[in-house]
Amino acid sequence: MPKFKYFLLLLAVVFSLVTFDFASTKAQVSSFDRYILPGDTVFPEGVAYQPSTNNFFVSSTTDGTIFRGNQAQESAEVFLIGGADGRTTAVGLKVDDEKGRLFVAGGATGQIFVYDTHNGELLAKFSNNKTPTFINDVAIAPNGDAYFTDSNNPILYRVFTNEANEIEFEAWLDFTGTSLQYLPGFNLNGIAASNDGKYLVVIQSNTGKLFRIDIASKEVSEIDLGGETLNNGDGILLSDKRTLYVVRNQQQLIVKVKLSKDFTRGKVVSSTTDPSFARPTTIAQAGERLLVVNSQFDRRGSGLTPDLPFTVSAISLP
Repeated sequence: MPKFKYFLLLLAVVFSLVTFDFASTKAQVSSFDRYILPGDTVFPEGVAYQPSTNNFFVSSTTDGTIFRGNQAQESAEVFLIGGADGRTTAVGLKVDDEKGRLFVAGGATGQIFVYDTHNGELLAKFSNNKTPTFINDVAIAPNGDAYFTDSNNPILYRVFTNEANEIEFEAWLDFTGTSLQYLPGFNLNGIAASNDGKYLVVIQSNTGKLFRIDIASKEVSEIDLGGETLNNGDGILLSDKRTLYVVRNQQQLIVKVKLSKDFTRGKVVSSTTDPSFARPTTIAQAGERLLVVNSQFDRRGSGLTPDLPFTVSAISLP
């Protein structure tokens, strides 16, 4: 056989093997429609995905345990032990993949934690020193700044890295006097940052309203949904430049909203549920799938026992 033809044949064989291996790996990654969290009283809340490792992290509200899973493995494992570093509960999570940092909202403790996603080292810890408080969710802007909501206090907190490469904390925005008025009940919950770094979007659970925050000016304005409200809105996700997903926990729905270019208006285009949902709280995007946390909060303190195991559902992107 001529050398050139032999080379082409060899190249074709190698290409077919690589293609098969890639397809096999892709199939393996997508083969699980749920992921198991170890423990009988987890009552999970937050989830964050790290694209560079294919890992995801899940928080336990019961004792602050942080689990780490991988899309290619059915069961997650303990990454950060509950109670360590004073982390007695954990709620919202986000990963800064570029810096390898995991941000953790500490709920009623008023605390915020920053960890190394590789080795679990505690990089920073802050407290807002308020009672009552509920540090609920977190979003990371393109520049690495992390913004945290407080469901009890009309304040948005920011964690950022200064010029000396030190991690700092501040009360960044007070909503008093803005169009976002705190009312009795659970107020700000989920938060997301736009891809261009211009805006933050937040959901007010008790009113079902979405708000846009201009990061540069700190101007706050309600997003016009054409009369729609998203009561019990929990975690939110900006999937691309203008597609927003809102988890309505009690309704067991993921609502898809198309936003206008300037984020001043939005239109509800679909609502999705799944038989696997069990009081879902929030979501993270992993490729063309959503990872959905099944909190089972309706079975906490109600005399009902949770359906074990606790899980994270994986569904196709609506």
